[in-house]
Amino acid sequence: MILIKTEDEVKRMKESADILSRTFGIIKEMMKPGVRTIEIDNEAEIFIRKNGAVPSFKGYKNYPATLCISVNNQVVHGIPSNYMLREGDIVSVDGGVYYKGYHSDMAYTFVIGNIPQITQKLIDVTKEALYLGIKMVRDGVRIGDLGNTIQKHVENNGFSVVRELVGHGIGKSLHESPQVPNFGIKGKGVMLKEGMTIAIEPMVNMGKKDVLTASDGWTVVTKDGLPSAHFEHTVLIKKYESEILTSYKYIE
Repeated sequence: MILIKTEDEVKRMKESADILSRTFGIIKEMMKPGVRTIEIDNEAEIFIRKNGAVPSFKGYKNYPATLCISVNNQVVHGIPSNYMLREGDIVSVDGGVYYKGYHSDMAYTFVIGNIPQITQKLIDVTKEALYLGIKMVRDGVRIGDLGNTIQKHVENNGFSVVRELVGHGIGKSLHESPQVPNFGIKGKGVMLKEGMTIAIEPMVNMGKKDVLTASDGWTVVTKDGLPSAHFEHTVLIKKYESEILTSYKYIE
């Protein structure tokens, strides 16, 4: 069932999203060589709880951490560990906050030091695809139109969209209907309605689209070992446009 949010529900989601966005501002300062991903996760949890919120991911289907921290060829769901960040790494961080009964969800790919030009292009194209998708969604647009917009931008730039993982509705539950794929056929799929809140999250591989799940049961990696990037915003569908509830302003 697709849930339409009231003004009060949207207000709570904005508050949740602000705590999450500020969390990303805190961890941005830690994105340096020599920092362990578990340290980043610990700081995020401390900040979220200090603000009266709860990490959405921790304990979700027994996930053990506050953030998903995925390095280089890890696509999503990387578990924070004693891995020490190195010059040249790219780090996709996905996080969620539960506050006043509502979830928010966002992701950002950070760069550690200098990276090859092609890797920077991968990151730029993924982020561009997210914003192109956000720009075109409003009341009456179909999910297939959104997915097609993202897919075309990615593939026209020589990269590939992951198929096994998709965006989603969000609100009282972390994952609500509808599913929001980053690929699709124009005119197909669920019609977006004013008051819906969705998480749009392109996951883009430098090489082929194929992925595998690692032996920890969580971490999704590219099959060919090439890097992957991930960006995500929680978005409110309005009559003539969309509104981004999460924000990158604390990062950038």
